[in-house]
Amino acid sequence: MSETAIVKAGICGMTTRITATPSEDMMTMTVKLESDCPMVCKEPVIENISCYEEVGTPFTESAVYRWASRNLKHTACPVPCGIVKCIEAAAGLGLKKPVSIEWE
Repeated sequence: MSETAIVKAGICGMTTRITATPSEDMMTMTVKLESDCPMVCKEPVIENISCYEEVGTPFTESAVYRWASRNLKHTACPVPCGIVKCIEAAAGLGLKKPVSIEWE
């Protein structure tokens, strides 16, 4: 079953809609991105992501963070984290719960 998450990135004002859809065997995931951000839109589909590996792999080996390295120039962008959280939920490996960064 597909899952969709919305990331509102902050001061840039950009919003990204993330849809993660598992394969029939639930072993891989396809992620589709719709965004106001031209950097996110450079490569709006990420295919064949190994669900189990992605949620437990080091950042340097993550397919999502490799995608981010190719496409995003702002390392504080919350979109890659949102993608991994959406994959985790769509694969049934984590519960859906809002995530936030708040300032004091």
